[in-house]
Amino acid sequence: MTSRSIEGPWRDYYKVGIKTISNYSPLANSKLNEITSETASSFGAHRQAQGMQVTPVNSSLQVLRRMLRLAVEWGVSESAPLIRMLPGARHREHVVTFDEEFQYLAAAPETVAHVSTILVDTGLRPEECFRLRWEAITWSNGRCGTFIVTHGKTVAARRVLPMTPRVRAMLETRWGYAGKPVEGWVWPAATRSGHLESSSLKKQHRRAFETLSANAKKNNSQSVRPFVLYSLRHTFLTRLGESGCDAWTLARIAGHSSVAMSTRYVHPSDDAVFTAVERLGGHKIGHSEQKS
Repeated sequence: MTSRSIEGPWRDYYKVGIKTISNYSPLANSKLNEITSETASSFGAHRQAQGMQVTPVNSSLQVLRRMLRLAVEWGVSESAPLIRMLPGARHREHVVTFDEEFQYLAAAPETVAHVSTILVDTGLRPEECFRLRWEAITWSNGRCGTFIVTHGKTVAARRVLPMTPRVRAMLETRWGYAGKPVEGWVWPAATRSGHLESSSLKKQHRRAFETLSANAKKNNSQSVRPFVLYSLRHTFLTRLGESGCDAWTLARIAGHSSVAMSTRYVHPSDDAVFTAVERLGGHKIGHSEQKS
């Protein structure tokens, strides 16, 4: 595989998948136009044999698919092979109810609870949240302040978002405990990147559901259905769409590169359609009694 296959604005976002692919010699030693669907399937089987769950294996396969499609766009390959995802992945599009959100945040350890609060109140991707920096936060803008998302998969991912009162209170408290720094990571950690990574929260996230399950057994009630952190972004966007937000505004908030990606969250009701037409008030269209 050529070094060009890992260039681009999405390189940092997909760095874990790129490293995994590079460590698999049948892929690392192949040219882009030599990789077939069978090679990708063998890679997936290899990852499963290492004890990896379906979801992270599919994440690596998605990175490989993206790389091969970019090769076609750049003219390196004539076509990209079909990369099939493994069945049985935990769905990221689960919409968390308000009751589930309340129970989860109450049971989760502090760090994962704070991260989850930001995800469900702003719609950030987990990786975008982990890369937040203090110099990107402005306390005086808008009603509760704003922050800038400086890194993402595409140019559209770089955006300014307002903070909710809950996010403002949590970040301001964290800022105070940190000594009110002028710059630096909001979530510093002892990782190679210097900030939190998805792997950093896996144990805390799992512990929250273990606590919820124990509480449910104790109270003879139903436990909260497990979900992945990305589901909180999907939950926010779903709630935003249900609130009446249009697709273009939702795309800007979500950092979508295409409005088409946002339309699945927007479902206009019959009342919204009638209201939109009534706003025209008959101006320049339709039939009027005076003209008759």
